[in-house]
Amino acid sequence: MTDEASLNETATRGVRAEELLDNELLAEAFTALEATYISAWRATAIDDSAGREKLFLAINIVGKVRDHLASVVANGKLAQAELKELAQTAERRKRFGIL
Repeated sequence: MTDEASLNETATRGVRAEELLDNELLAEAFTALEATYISAWRATAIDDSAGREKLFLAINIVGKVRDHLASVVANGKLAQAELKELAQTAERRKRFGIL
């Protein structure tokens, strides 16, 4: 895969990830999951350390999914900027007859 094709794919993934993060249903799902896990975590019995550990991990996983999507968005924006720079460089070379 060429660099430009890879950059296009990364940019497209970034746009799709941004759409997911902006989706109110997905945001609501993240919020509801976190709230449910935190509520269950607080309600665990004092001797249920294994249950608290599992709920703690679940809470953190929700955040990691959100962080991963944000990372894909950031990488997509960087790829878009690189594609723009490549296009500008190609245009300058074409304009000045540099092959």
